[in-house]
Amino acid sequence: MGQPTFDNKSHDLAASGFGTRAIHAGHVPDGLTGAVIPPISLSTTFKQTAAGVHKGFDYSRSGNPTRNNFEDAVALLEGGKHGLAFSSGSATTATIINSLQAGSHVISVNDVYGGTYRYFTKVAVGNGVDTTFVDLANADDIEPHFKENTKLVWIETPTNPTLRIIDIEAVAKHAHAHGAYLVVDNTFMSPYFQNPLSLGADIVVHSVTKYINGHSDVVMGVAVTNDTSIYEKLKFLQNSLGAVPSAFDSFLARRGLMTLEVRMKRHEENALRIAEFLSKNSHIDEVIYPGLSSHPQHELARRQQRGFGGMLSFRMKGTLDNVNVFLQNLQYITLAESLGGVESLIEVPAVMTHGSVSEEDRAKLGITDTLVRLSVGIETAEDLINDLAQSLDAAY
Repeated sequence: MGQPTFDNKSHDLAASGFGTRAIHAGHVPDGLTGAVIPPISLSTTFKQTAAGVHKGFDYSRSGNPTRNNFEDAVALLEGGKHGLAFSSGSATTATIINSLQAGSHVISVNDVYGGTYRYFTKVAVGNGVDTTFVDLANADDIEPHFKENTKLVWIETPTNPTLRIIDIEAVAKHAHAHGAYLVVDNTFMSPYFQNPLSLGADIVVHSVTKYINGHSDVVMGVAVTNDTSIYEKLKFLQNSLGAVPSAFDSFLARRGLMTLEVRMKRHEENALRIAEFLSKNSHIDEVIYPGLSSHPQHELARRQQRGFGGMLSFRMKGTLDNVNVFLQNLQYITLAESLGGVESLIEVPAVMTHGSVSEEDRAKLGITDTLVRLSVGIETAEDLINDLAQSLDAAY
């Protein structure tokens, strides 16, 4: 993958505003037809001018023009040199862990996405990579858990689903002092609200399925790094393992990326209004949203993020029965897994996204049957608030 190409308007795009970069990075009008949107390259193979001599592409698993376009754009938005796209966020995780030798040790934040927890505890361990899960509300608490074979630290911030904020810069210093890489899952924030590489992370990953694509119609992942040696290792594995996205999915994700700024602004605006509404509702025990001053790490969030995002969680009074009645009465908000789409999605982590986490560990993390996670969409805020109000009333 080369550096992004910007046609004859190649002034310093990196110095432009986020929205400008999101639209123009790598988007060169087609030289043959003048098409403003580059055509999808569906070919699986590419003509060579001589044996082993080609124009940068030979086989689409190894590289594809449409995929490269997307990879370049995401890398630019994250402030990175290299981007690598994968067929899912989980495939991104698996590829990074596969870059470690058997016998390696990983430290992960304990409040991690259920699929990541499942991979670490059910798959990676079988391949000789052991993981220790640590509460990192205080970054210094990571220090006693390093071992001689600790090669990687994995965090996400805000965490899923309890929206704890991890101090990226502090954790990076601990990791680097022990010769370990830091990976940050930035899915909840998107590149618009947070750039972990600027805070010391070595690799930033996203489930592109969520905010980057933004329309609930693509399953995809991406990793971005500034470290060329890391990139070359992951690029080799991307090609060797073959968990790459299709050209069409890459096209859709690149299209979604162009509206990321305007979508994230609306997601955040709606989430804050809903968080404030729920905070005053008599049926709610607790609202967890980093944008509220009541969040215990509100100031840390303000320091390392440029906004607070569209994800919030809340604890309902009563039991799972109350929660289920509430969910069944919603009209605009859809009960479904995943997040980050233009539509509002709601779920109960204990029995859905985090069902693979043991009951004991869920209890430690506060993932109870009455904890509800809401991915706030970009619908009209008043409609969402009214939907929540009537459904909460029905539940009690």
